[in-house]
Amino acid sequence: MQRYDDVLVSADFTSAAVRTGRGTQEHMSETGLSKSGLLPDAAAVTPRARRPRHSHLRAIFLALPLLALAGCHKPAEQHSEARSVHAVTVALTPDEEGASYTGDVRARWESALGFQVGGKIVARLVEVGTAVKVGQILARLDPQDQRLGVESARQQMIAAKSDFDQATIDLARYKNLVAKGFVSEAEYDRRKSVLDSASAHLQEASAQLSLNRNKTDYTTLRSDAAGVVTSVQAEAGQVVTAGQTVVKVARLDEREVAVSVPENRLAELKAADRVHITLWAMPGKTYDGRVREISPSADAVTRTYTFKVTLLNADAAVQLGMTANVLLDGNAGAQQVARLPLTALFQEGDAPAVWVIDPASRQVTLRPVQVGRYTQDYVTIVAGLASGDLVVRAGVHKLNPGETVKVVADATP
Repeated sequence: MQRYDDVLVSADFTSAAVRTGRGTQEHMSETGLSKSGLLPDAAAVTPRARRPRHSHLRAIFLALPLLALAGCHKPAEQHSEARSVHAVTVALTPDEEGASYTGDVRARWESALGFQVGGKIVARLVEVGTAVKVGQILARLDPQDQRLGVESARQQMIAAKSDFDQATIDLARYKNLVAKGFVSEAEYDRRKSVLDSASAHLQEASAQLSLNRNKTDYTTLRSDAAGVVTSVQAEAGQVVTAGQTVVKVARLDEREVAVSVPENRLAELKAADRVHITLWAMPGKTYDGRVREISPSADAVTRTYTFKVTLLNADAAVQLGMTANVLLDGNAGAQQVARLPLTALFQEGDAPAVWVIDPASRQVTLRPVQVGRYTQDYVTIVAGLASGDLVVRAGVHKLNPGETVKVVADATP
């Protein structure tokens, strides 16, 4: 060959680049490459066979990727570290605070008042929240029809009284005629029956007159007890039927708190011997209470039982509708509970759970628990944990079952 072919030189250079060790040095000597660089040795190449400078640069650029691949044949090692977590050691202690439930103040008796007769309402004299006294007028019906009924009954009684008087006179006359023998005993008995019938008609007319007079009085709706109006269900101009509710009045002589409780707390509710009540509006004052009624069946929607606590020493400050807390402490200390931070809870489906750390393997396991109650600072666990369990208290949503962790902070509540 008269000259070095570019392709042939590049192939020789590539073959030399992928060799390592002693073979590479020997090949570099055979191909005329110098030990200090990648350019061909000037002594190994005759002036006639020398190529232009740009051909050497092309060989260098072709060899660089192969050199990089040859130096990266060993993969880099990857190191994984255990996740750092904060934990809390479980300590079971008596639940000395007792159970607490929230309800509202109600009146023990609330009457739904309505007219005893039907008619058109011409006046309503109270509003919701109006304090009423015994006998106070609440609403009125149009009395015109009832007045006409009274007048009709009065005229019927006058007619019945006239028939009775006439029958009385006739009987006295026939009594004398029977004594003289002018009339028979049968005729006398017939006149006596007429008198008895007239007397009955007179009594009926008198009763009807009294009834119509009462109906006239029924057109005025009065309160039968002192209390406060809690609801108004009819307006002036509305036609109502007899017995339809117009106004509801709550009596204030006895007040109570109505509370809804879940079915798993009924046992401690029935066993409570001391009940205390506090009002949200007056947190520093405590009232005594007594459980008066426990619903025998659960509500169909909320699945809770309603129980009512009577306020024994209620004063004027206790208003209807106030928010109240009922504290049951009759069985305080009977149940051992664990107190955990709110951040330790993890929701698994519809049930609460916590991450428990195995002391030996340092792996986490999700364990379902039963929550007693929630407070502003912590949550009480009544079932699912034992004393000494190590529970993750922060970052619970980043953990996976079986993951190895490293405890960087441990605390006891």
